[in-house]
Amino acid sequence: MKGNVIIVGLGLIGGSIALSIKEQHPDAHIIGIDVSYRTLEVGLSRGIIDEIGESLLIEAKRADLLIFCCPVKETEELIGHLAKLKLKPELIVTDTGSTKAEIMQCAKVLSDRGITFIGGHPMAGSHKSGVEAAKRLLFENAYYLFTPQKTERKARVEKLKQWLLGTNAKFLVLSPEEHDEITGMLSHLPHVVAAALVRQTEDFTKVHPAAFQLAAGGFRDITRIASSDPRMWTDISISNKAVLADQLRNWRAAMDEALTLIEMGEKEALYSFFDEAKEFRDTLPVHRGAIPAFYDLFVDVPDYSGVISEVTGYLAKWEISLTNLKILETREDIFGVLQISFQTADDRKRAKTCIEEQSGYLCYYEE
Repeated sequence: MKGNVIIVGLGLIGGSIALSIKEQHPDAHIIGIDVSYRTLEVGLSRGIIDEIGESLLIEAKRADLLIFCCPVKETEELIGHLAKLKLKPELIVTDTGSTKAEIMQCAKVLSDRGITFIGGHPMAGSHKSGVEAAKRLLFENAYYLFTPQKTERKARVEKLKQWLLGTNAKFLVLSPEEHDEITGMLSHLPHVVAAALVRQTEDFTKVHPAAFQLAAGGFRDITRIASSDPRMWTDISISNKAVLADQLRNWRAAMDEALTLIEMGEKEALYSFFDEAKEFRDTLPVHRGAIPAFYDLFVDVPDYSGVISEVTGYLAKWEISLTNLKILETREDIFGVLQISFQTADDRKRAKTCIEEQSGYLCYYEE
């Protein structure tokens, strides 16, 4: 497909979308717009974009596809400016925000002018940020959700899918309301719960300092999402406040129930509480979902200088990219545990084979 693609907000998401479009549609001309000129220079020098745009107000009239890759509230403001401009009649506008009901309501000013706006939400990310971390296959096998207006023609949704084929994502169409309910339950609520648990633990460690050291490992892993960008999650929480407030009330009721069972010593009821949770959790699919999955590989390594560079060297030979690593335990003269995180389950599987074949170290992971 040919045409001008304008990406507003050239960070991890915007840069990765640009790379996927260039891979699938080499004739597309990609124009980047960002508040940081340095970011645009990096994007241009790395071939992520083809041109640095001056501003949305100046460049929008050239666009065949326009993608907002910025916070929801900022996107809503920019849509208001966009609605006042002379645009191509066949323009498709989309976004990448984590909430959809408010932004779709805001975008009616475009629909009233006959301009297509299709809400979008690629459900993938990374612990890294910025255009430097952009990668073409960031969204591979992840869900990419679309929330078109009820009156939108299916052909326009299909055209947007064609533009984004290079993401190798799994496309799913939802209503804006259903999108916000689902992501509220599976993504937004867990982030609030994780943040609250970490804050409670911070207070607890002031009374019991030894708990700070013991919080490494499993506790740190299950609360990993609490390390997400606080500005982004403030924006998401406000944008989806009605849904999130309702789900938090349900969560509070569930915790009250658990508290009652524990205080009353209801052994059978407590067993059912945990067993039913285990049974349902074990049926959940293992592919990428609402929260970016962490594909961790654990490697038993001996304690000697250079062992980490040895292991990472094996991965480099096989051209396997890792996203993070840390030592869980090392003691003199015994094996420690090296935890390596990967972007995909396939990378983790290949890494296990690679390290075991090259070194003989035991590797394992949990589904």
